[in-house]
Amino acid sequence: MKRIDTYKDKNVLVLGLGKSGFAVSELLLKLGANLTLNDKADLDNNEKAQDLKEKGVRVIGGHHPVDLLEKEKFDYFVKNPGIPYENPMVKKAMELNIPIITEPEIALSVSDAPYVCVTGSNGKTTTVMLTQRILDHHLAKNGHHAYAVGNIGVPISEVVTKATKDDILVVEISSFQLLGVTDIDPKVAAIVDIYNNVHLDYHKTFENYVNAKLNVTRFQKSDDFFIANYDQKDILEKEVDLTKAQIQTFSESDDTADYFIKDGYLQSQAEKIMKTSDMKLPGIHNQQNALVAIAISKIMGADDDDIREVLETFTGAKHRLQYVMTLDGRKVYNDSKSTNIEAATVAIPSFNEPEVLIAGGLDRGFTFDSLVPLFKKHLKAIVLYGETRYLLADAARKGGIKDIVIENTLQEAVPKAYELTDEGDVLLFSPACASWDQFRTFEERGDYFVKFVKELKTK
Repeated sequence: MKRIDTYKDKNVLVLGLGKSGFAVSELLLKLGANLTLNDKADLDNNEKAQDLKEKGVRVIGGHHPVDLLEKEKFDYFVKNPGIPYENPMVKKAMELNIPIITEPEIALSVSDAPYVCVTGSNGKTTTVMLTQRILDHHLAKNGHHAYAVGNIGVPISEVVTKATKDDILVVEISSFQLLGVTDIDPKVAAIVDIYNNVHLDYHKTFENYVNAKLNVTRFQKSDDFFIANYDQKDILEKEVDLTKAQIQTFSESDDTADYFIKDGYLQSQAEKIMKTSDMKLPGIHNQQNALVAIAISKIMGADDDDIREVLETFTGAKHRLQYVMTLDGRKVYNDSKSTNIEAATVAIPSFNEPEVLIAGGLDRGFTFDSLVPLFKKHLKAIVLYGETRYLLADAARKGGIKDIVIENTLQEAVPKAYELTDEGDVLLFSPACASWDQFRTFEERGDYFVKFVKELKTK
């Protein structure tokens, strides 16, 4: 870890005691900061909060002390990425011109290890996991490692203290995190894709969302690399205008891109890398994710043997079109990370077998008409639950699905969906909605889905 003086003896307020809030607090202590931590939750019985107290952190829980920002001089304000800018503490910090930063910016500024950053509306987690595994396979030959960190669930601050200059950080970075950064400079940055109607409740407009995503390359230099989606021309135009990095492109079908899919092969302009049929992951979208991982990995020194070893064996990230089991001849997949319509649009066409879909969740005010053609082409039946169950049922009727079952909860939906499957079918859980109507996170939702499926096996 680099020793920097940026935060030494500075008064820093950290807002939000989640995974990243705790990790960045510990890192800032190592960097010599004077810390105050605030969370609206009661922290009296919180073990992490008590641990920080014992290390000299002032911990304030149960409310937001807005007046504290006026009474005391804070040099930096560190915001949990999920906290909106409308939060009263954040608004007051902005009013007082206190620099607002997020955990990735602090952690990456002290990283000895070179790092690459991946973002996108869909596919970024799978791309990060593929990239990390390929680079780890490459680095392990000399006793070094690649670490998957960031929005994937492992705070960067936890890893930078141990990663050396001979290791590599593969960072999944979200639009929430990117909105708060001002100077990250990854050796390689990639935007897998950008879709509308994603996180607009946070970013308010699609333009704001795009601009946040573009921060992944905004501060790169001419000796860095940027991996861009050749098929999203409007976004590509903005990327070309903005970035100073060297651009490499990928495409699902256009063989004028640097990396592309053609004649059943993952290819570059220089070579055929491997057959798509040799990949374990299903779906054209995962072939696209593989192209991004290949492009990043080759820049960072991996070879084709490293790439093939991983792509021929990796079966999927948890909750991202994750193969669960084959139950009485039915293949079951958990795609709980499908928190928006676009994610379900990617998941549903991934199989050639007849599908029974489970979907539903938080109502964000969208209709599901864009799913109608996919319902019509791929589904034999659908089981719906949660706040959006009737909206999804309307789209299913438009898609001509005869077997439409409506339940209140996921626990009720799973056995009903299984009853509608036959041997050789796919049972797919791809909610197309956020989880917050019934679950705290998509991870919790996915874990419960797997639990309910395993309970079927015992009946």
